[in-house]
Amino acid sequence: MSEITLLHQLLDTAAESWPDRPAVTRQQSTTTFAGLRDAAHRLAHWLHDQGIGRGRRVVVAVPSGPLVPALVFAASRVGAPFSLLHEQVRGVPLEHVLDDCEPSLLIAEDPASRAAARQRGIPAVDPAELLAVAFPAPGTAAPAGPVPAPEPLAVDPVCLIYTSGTTSLPKAVVSTHQQAVFAVHAIQQVLKYRPDDVVYCPLPLSFDYGLYQVFLGALSGAHTVLGSAAEAGPALLRNLLESGATVLPAVPSVAESLVWLLKRATARRPALRLVTNTGAALSTETVGALREAIPGLRAQVMYGLTECKRAVIMPPDGDLDRPGSCGLPLPGTEIVILDDEGEPVPPGTIGEIAVRGPNVMAGYWRRPELNAQRFPLRDGLFPELRTGDYGRLDEDGYLYFSGRRDDLYKERGFRVSGTEVEAAAHRVPGVVSAAVLPPAGRRPAILAVVAEAGAEQVLELMREQIEEFKVPRRCVVLEELPLSRNGKVDRTALAALLEDRARVAG
Repeated sequence: MSEITLLHQLLDTAAESWPDRPAVTRQQSTTTFAGLRDAAHRLAHWLHDQGIGRGRRVVVAVPSGPLVPALVFAASRVGAPFSLLHEQVRGVPLEHVLDDCEPSLLIAEDPASRAAARQRGIPAVDPAELLAVAFPAPGTAAPAGPVPAPEPLAVDPVCLIYTSGTTSLPKAVVSTHQQAVFAVHAIQQVLKYRPDDVVYCPLPLSFDYGLYQVFLGALSGAHTVLGSAAEAGPALLRNLLESGATVLPAVPSVAESLVWLLKRATARRPALRLVTNTGAALSTETVGALREAIPGLRAQVMYGLTECKRAVIMPPDGDLDRPGSCGLPLPGTEIVILDDEGEPVPPGTIGEIAVRGPNVMAGYWRRPELNAQRFPLRDGLFPELRTGDYGRLDEDGYLYFSGRRDDLYKERGFRVSGTEVEAAAHRVPGVVSAAVLPPAGRRPAILAVVAEAGAEQVLELMREQIEEFKVPRRCVVLEELPLSRNGKVDRTALAALLEDRARVAG
């Protein structure tokens, strides 16, 4: 096949190169690359028959399984930007997406969600109806030919990914074929997934970190095994062993859970050769514990946002030489650190992280004021994504993340980074996970931990790690931290939990 410029061409090329190799597995259902391509072709014809074509949006709220990537590649083929939602997105959040996105089709399991779409004049389909279209019984359907529709352009939108803000309803990040294809190739150039890899993905496909595992699998020939958030707990180790996983894309909660499981497990160890991390900082203690428990395991920490997928990736085990760094910019991209006036600063100086490159999104859907804020032209020439995150570059171009704009807070007259405080808590022996709630009103910052030690002992030991003024005045020990659907700490739920505890205690 010629050069890949459109997202669905990743799958077409994989099906030509490895037709019989397993592409995607969910529980007992496995689809080969050729089978997935054929399913996507059938669904593309079905979408075309429903009048879905270039520019028409499709919203999918379906549990992870082979049908989801088949729908993604089908929508790509007919030029319809897709938006994947977690299947538990219902009620007001779903209605917001329907009103904001104005899709031409909703595919959802939940009957109430389909009813909400139909009330708005939006056709809605139960995914069970599409399974027979995508994966008919052997011999019951002829191979689908080319879709009788113009192929999209590389600059056309391919997906809208809804991402939450701290003060408003979710906004959609718009990515084109060109941006998505570049990001997949650039990430693969650094991570180097192999054709014989088995990638166990416990992340939902509505999370772009999870979805890109499917794209990386198609580019590399790797087999992607889809898990779920429920299987990222006690079942995680069993699933890694049963699947023969060699690669684990993790967020901190998944990595911390695996460490806990390995400490209590038998001598049998998973065949993991690589663990990656993004979404939040992974503590050096967690990475070290994984390396100690799994001989030969290598780690690659990363930093990125939905708006650019990945910004930097550390070389394999590079964190051992440069503790605290999250890596080098992707090939063909650039990281710039800016001061408050938007001017570049010298190496070693903390400022706002800006990303430049073909991986940066086209913009936010219907948010011109936000686009103007996040995409100013520096010197009138250089477009860049202002991330709202802060960090520094060293002399060799490695990025060190300091904190997010909403992660930095003032307490006792000093500026404090919640990320730095959480990292210090993770260095305390016996602390499994930690999260900081910044001050709110008269309430000071609170540290919530899952730990074997008591709250006062955790705070005392943290004073050996960071300055006294950065140690929160209050610490609460919990059995577990509430997590979002993507496996990140749900700080809104955590704040509500602590308020309830304080109300009961008071």
